[in-house]
Amino acid sequence: MRRRFPFRVQKISIDAGFTCPNRDGSIGFGGCTYCNNQTFSPAYCGRKKTIAQQLSEGKEFFSRKYPSMKYMAYFQSFTNTYASLSHLRTVYEEALAQEDVIGLVIGTRPDCVSDELLDYLAELNRQTTVIVEYGIESTNEATLRRINRGHSFECSREAIVRTHQRGLLTGGHIILGLPGENEAEILQQAATLSALPLDILKMHQLQVIRGTRMAQEFEEHPFRLFTPQEYIRLIAEYLRRLRTSLVVERFVSQSPANLLIAPHWGLKNHEFTNLLVNYMKANGLQQGQLAVNDSKDS
Repeated sequence: MRRRFPFRVQKISIDAGFTCPNRDGSIGFGGCTYCNNQTFSPAYCGRKKTIAQQLSEGKEFFSRKYPSMKYMAYFQSFTNTYASLSHLRTVYEEALAQEDVIGLVIGTRPDCVSDELLDYLAELNRQTTVIVEYGIESTNEATLRRINRGHSFECSREAIVRTHQRGLLTGGHIILGLPGENEAEILQQAATLSALPLDILKMHQLQVIRGTRMAQEFEEHPFRLFTPQEYIRLIAEYLRRLRTSLVVERFVSQSPANLLIAPHWGLKNHEFTNLLVNYMKANGLQQGQLAVNDSKDS
């Protein structure tokens, strides 16, 4: 983003009224076991509001701090490519028509992107900036089945390759510490993801959220959750296995206190990042140290 834009850029989340194929019965019901969209939907989001209204309220919220800021419309809630191409054109282009909106970030599932859609996004990318973010969550097939993800890791791999081939910035989202995964499996995941043509990686610790099936599972059969110290050590080793040209956009997430069951770390995102950076500096650790065929063009 710093290379592309000579000004500050802020994402504004949008709820465009989409659903998900493993909620509406297309491939399943109930959604992923960990998912509660309320945990990442800001107050200005709301599917009863137009996209223009959500962007206007989001800009008002952020502009108080940085008046000259530009914005990317972040289609975040549920699966933001799960509709006809004509409808997707309408909602994306409504967002881009708003003042000071200089691009799109589209969060989706790897099983919900057709070649026709990717061709359209590639065309749009020639006029503006388009980032496609895929929920990968895990590279472990047993884990994906356990969390009711509804697609395989191979599906993620194929979607990422197809998106990259069209010149689109491609992101992936991972949850670390899902039930049944140990540290060795998680670190192997880092090497697997590093070999994919991803540009951006977002990761965060597993959080157990009220109103989810995982919350019920945790109550009935508690599973291990990382402490901050354990997670710092894990992330440091994970980063050592990621190529240096893969931009890590996030290490942790912070769900609303009224929805969070566990873990309670009491750390803001920037506080965790400072602890991680200090730990890596103190121990001589760097991203890419153990990466295979690392590219040094970061």
